[in-house]
Amino acid sequence: MPVTVVALSAHPTAGNTQVILMMFTRRTMDLTSVDLIRVAHDRADVTIGPGVVPLAGGTWLFSEPQPHVRELVDLTALGWAPATADADGLTISATCTIRELADLPPLAGWRSQHLVEACARSLVASVKIWDSATVGGNICLALPAGALISLTTALDATAIIWTPDGGERRLPVADLVTGVRTTALGDGELLRALHVRTTALRGTAVFRRAALTRHGRSGTVVIGRVDEDGTLVVTVTAGVPRPRQLRFDTLPDADCLRAAIEAIGEWYDDPHGSPDWRHAMTARLAEQVRQELTGVATGQVGGGAA
Repeated sequence: MPVTVVALSAHPTAGNTQVILMMFTRRTMDLTSVDLIRVAHDRADVTIGPGVVPLAGGTWLFSEPQPHVRELVDLTALGWAPATADADGLTISATCTIRELADLPPLAGWRSQHLVEACARSLVASVKIWDSATVGGNICLALPAGALISLTTALDATAIIWTPDGGERRLPVADLVTGVRTTALGDGELLRALHVRTTALRGTAVFRRAALTRHGRSGTVVIGRVDEDGTLVVTVTAGVPRPRQLRFDTLPDADCLRAAIEAIGEWYDDPHGSPDWRHAMTARLAEQVRQELTGVATGQVGGGAA
């Protein structure tokens, strides 16, 4: 049944609001090891480390026991704008919800904006989850089927990472996710935002996805993007332990693309798809993507999602 817990103690300590228990009105998991939820109001409050983890949407965090967690740092009071567009591109905050990203009005020149909804729907989760789940949380969870990993990697997004010394560093999302449930974030580091360059936003993109069942978890996701200079980036996620990107100076022929797929050599294995099936489906979808983008280049069809 839904868990409803009323805050029993809330008092300011050194300028920070400390909350012992918070109110939850959705179905959640009791995190019995947590003895403090600290609300961050500025960067100085964002101190994380062993046993101290950030909290934003919490859709996964409260879905199962977290015995190693003793303190949560609530990021939602920091007031980060969900997304900001300027001449350099689009910056998406880590606390931006899937709903906020999907509801962005059409942005001038963003030809691949349809990827947002396509990737969001590949979560195969209730749209109610979109209201809480965050872009940063989905990426940092680093599951192979992470839909926002698919989106941001396909757009060559750069992760903006806060370091514990007060600085920041930047890393491609393709390099941030290093494996199943592993990332390149160091101790005390926090994903602050994602930045997508204007050139990637202007590219033409095609989305393909395969699953064992109609409403099953993604077995493989293939996204192709052709930029205005004619270069092609094919991004493979869900079927592999970490994001893989294939880059071509021009649209390749079928044999060249197939050879690049064969060279991946590492395929994920779980109940949602065997490695051989994921491999075969990735090759099939990649060829569909190539053919559609070739049609776009010759003026025969328009790019889209499927």
